[in-house]
Parts: sequence; C-alpha cells; structure tokens
Amino acid sequence: MNHTGDKLRIVIADDERPARSFLAAILRTFDDVEIVAEATNGRDAVALIESTRPDLALLDLQMPEVDGLGVVRLLKKNRTPLVAFVTAYDEYAVRAFEVNAVDYILKPVEAARLRQTIDRARKHLEREDYRWEETERVRAAAADYEIAGGRPLLLRIPVRRKDEIVLVPVSEIISVVADGELLHMQTTENETYTICYRLRDLAARLEPERFVRLGRGTLVNVEMIRRIVPMPGGTFTVVLNNNQEYKVSRIQSRVLREQLLRL
Repeated sequence: MNHTGDKLRIVIADDERPARSFLAAILRTFDDVEIVAEATNGRDAVALIESTRPDLALLDLQMPEVDGLGVVRLLKKNRTPLVAFVTAYDEYAVRAFEVNAVDYILKPVEAARLRQTIDRARKHLEREDYRWEETERVRAAAADYEIAGGRPLLLRIPVRRKDEIVLVPVSEIISVVADGELLHMQTTENETYTICYRLRDLAARLEPERFVRLGRGTLVNVEMIRRIVPMPGGTFTVVLNNNQEYKVSRIQSRVLREQLLRL
C-alpha cells in the first residue's frame, strides 16, 4: 500500500490526446504524484492498470468501445485501484457518483479540483479497508448511471477472457441468462461468454426492439427466435435457432403476445 510520504502513482486514460496532455501537464505540477502510464483507450487502460498497479486511475467516462465504467467492470477485483472519472458535464454521471461518493472531475479540468481528488485519494489509501469498499461503490455508481439512461446503446459488449478483452457484437448474441451476479451470453458462433453485470442494467443498454425478456433471468435476441409454442395457461415456450428452449413467464408471455404475435 502507498504510504503518506510516497508519491501517489497514477494512470490516466482518455481517448482525446489534447485532454490527456492537459491532465498530465497539471499532474506534473504536483510534486507528490507520479504518472506511471497513459492509456489512449479503455482496453489499454485495463492492461496498464493491471500491470502497473497504480494507487489511482483517472478515467475518461466517455471513451469508445470500452468506456470508463467498462474499464472498472473489466478489471480484476484485486487489481482495482481508487478511481476518479473525468467527464464533460453529464447530469447522470454527477448524480450517480455524488450518491456513491466516487470522485468525478468535470472537464475542462481545473488544477484546484484535481488537487482535491489527489488529497481525497491519499486519505482513502490510509484506510486499510478502502479497496473493497471503493470497488463496490464504483460498481454501484455504474449500475445507477446505466439505469438513469446516461450511456449510449451497446453495439459490442466488452468481455474478459483470461488476459484478453473480446468485443462481442450484440447482433451475434442469441441469449443472455442470469446466474447470481453473473450473466452467461450465448453467441451465434457457439461461444459462451460470462460477464459481471445485472440483467436489468444490460437490458437498459440494448435495443428494446431487438431483445425481449422471457422472465426474470433470461433475455433473448428476437431475430434468433425460431418458434413460439403456446402452452397451457396462456404461457409460451420459445425455441431459438440453436435449439435452446426457454419457458416464458406469465407476465412476459403477455409482453411477447403484444410485441411479436400481433398480426
């Protein structure tokens, strides 16, 4: 753990070079910090954070493919540093991060505000239990932000596979099944990917016309449905192109009837 007299080790990630350079220039005026790495995208940020193990990551919230929150989701839990998000004004982000006491810095970044973040990070690092608490808080903030509708619809889902990050096209997903805090995604390539996400958070970031809930724990791609079989009691069983079968809950059977079975 970093001690008070040591330099605070920082990784910064921003896909826009001027913003990244500006942030780095301010940090270099502080004599108690050291920039250990700069990432130009979220995927590189994950690799650099895990290899350099900084005390603090300053992550741009809006990066293509793997954004700031995506980075946090993909990091191994034991490699997650303190995190502060850097963002252009975004009411959803501000609300989510205020509630969860995760720091956020608005662009254009001001030296005095960045100094507060550094000081706050130092205080956290002095507490033994900071890492688990902070990781949970950032994940909670991510969930709040998603539900508030602050993030664009996903076209590809970043997935961790060993030390790689695979970008899975949403169009190739056949089904998503919840298993506790994990989701298992089946694709047209006959691959199964597992991500740490809540189903309702993921559903909020997928096209509602393309994906339909079959019950509390199942989401399927409408285009992958081969047959809808009526069952006794007004419910259905759905058969997908890969021959997976799912029973549809009573409530979702009503939704299915409205959405898909109207002539």
